[in-house]
Amino acid sequence: MVNGHDSDEERAPGEPSDPDTHRYECRSCGFVYDPEEGIRKLAIAPGVPFTELDPIGFRCPVCRSRVGAFRDIGPRNKPSGFEENLNFGLGVNKLTPGQKNVLIFGGFALAFAFFLSLYSLR
Repeated sequence: MVNGHDSDEERAPGEPSDPDTHRYECRSCGFVYDPEEGIRKLAIAPGVPFTELDPIGFRCPVCRSRVGAFRDIGPRNKPSGFEENLNFGLGVNKLTPGQKNVLIFGGFALAFAFFLSLYSLR
């Protein structure tokens, strides 16, 4: 519980989350607006939800598209992929993109360490 509200980590996958924490992606260029980060270039402070941005004055900082070109991609810690596929893949489909990166690159680092350890054998 954070400030009397369930955090997204404690929420079950089927339960709705707070729309003010959702990220929005520009369909034209792929830029992702994350309310936790804001946009320093446009003087938008961290913590400002996408829904509170000026729909007339706001433009994508990359391609200058309007608010209508953005789509809701959910909160930061939402598992990537389609909802119907989350129960497949030995649980890997329920990992967030950051957790998948740690798993992939951690595996590469471990394999590289094993490869280097072969030089110590005689």
